Amino acid sequence: MSCAHTTAAQAPRSPAALFWACTWLALQGFGGVLAVVQRELVERRRWLTQEQFVQDWAAAQLLPGPNVVNLCLMIGGRYFGGRGALVALAGMLTAPLLLLLTLAVGFAHIAQHTWAQGALHGMTVVAAGLILGTALRLTAALRGHPLGWGGCALLAGATLAGVAEARWPLVGVLAAAGTLGCGWTAWRLRHRGLQEHPR
Repeated sequence: MSCAHTTAAQAPRSPAALFWACTWLALQGFGGVLAVVQRELVERRRWLTQEQFVQDWAAAQLLPGPNVVNLCLMIGGRYFGGRGALVALAGMLTAPLLLLLTLAVGFAHIAQHTWAQGALHGMTVVAAGLILGTALRLTAALRGHPLGWGGCALLAGATLAGVAEARWPLVGVLAAAGTLGCGWTAWRLRHRGLQEHPR
């Protein structure tokens, strides 16, 4: 088991370190940002434990806006307050925005070339692989979850089916699955507490 799973999280050294880390994350986030964020924040920098990452990522998905920006805002706010949140936001947006504007101007001239189209389609496959790989790695944080492996798999499968197969609106699926997951977990925790401490 990696020490990222077992040791406490370490705070960023300074707001400047947070800014550059967020900039680095944003510049690496081509499609499969979840894998990059998990590796950078949990395994490399150890600013979050694996369990904190899963919980914070779930919260970031429920908030409006890009997940990784929400997560960095949460980390900045946790360690440096409002100033940290603004620093994290600046780190996430400044360099990528400048790069994107430059690339947009250049790509307009080459977008119809076969190799450019091939590159875009190829990166789609790579991004899908990164997301699947990270999802498998994140299942380690579910060990000991009150719902057990079966309950977690059922809820994850229902969420996947609602979004991918039924093509229901993401907000509705997240609201329904999140409410069900929270309620079911709270019931299991309460039931477990009653079993351990009967009246």
